[in-house]
Amino acid sequence: MPAPPLAELVHPSHTAVVTSEVQNGVVGAASALPELAAAAAPMVARLAVLCGAARTAGATVVHATAARRADGAGSNTNARLFLAVRKSPVALLPGSPEAEVVPELGPEPSDLVLGRLHGLNPMAGTDLDPILRNLGVRTIVVTGVSVNVAVTNLVMDAVNLGYQVVVPRDAVCGIPAAYADAVIDGTLSLLATVTTVDDLVAAWADAGTPPQEARS
Repeated sequence: MPAPPLAELVHPSHTAVVTSEVQNGVVGAASALPELAAAAAPMVARLAVLCGAARTAGATVVHATAARRADGAGSNTNARLFLAVRKSPVALLPGSPEAEVVPELGPEPSDLVLGRLHGLNPMAGTDLDPILRNLGVRTIVVTGVSVNVAVTNLVMDAVNLGYQVVVPRDAVCGIPAAYADAVIDGTLSLLATVTTVDDLVAAWADAGTPPQEARS
């Protein structure tokens, strides 16, 4: 069966943009991962455009952030990545500026912000799936960082849970860039519809009348 047209796939009535860890302590000036933050700067600008278009069209925008308590309670320690973040002088404390969404993305009052203390991505063991289902979401536009870990995990979890997934390649980032491109082309393209911010903005501009199933 051929894939539906992009405008149908991402109709605002059943679509959510989910940003992964686009927060000050990850991709902002006070990043615990400065190499990633430098690479992500163009992505943040494109993602701001995407979120603005999603809100205008009536799609849901959800910001998924990561934090770690000062005592580490509830956070993982079973991977080298977690240990590296724990040793960083940048503490992603809950409620701190470092744990907040970058100002380029708002967040706006209509957005949802979901934090977590554990795991590798915003979906597994969090409120994200039930909240999206309660909102009637069937398509997730996955954005943010990083293609190396969280973005790829989120795409796979979303597919396993039955969602349609769209990845705008200029609204995600990983390092090095050549590796991120290879993951998008060699893996994520097998699981999701890979597109661009401009194509999504155009699809939402042409969304028109909600599909029949969204009205029933």
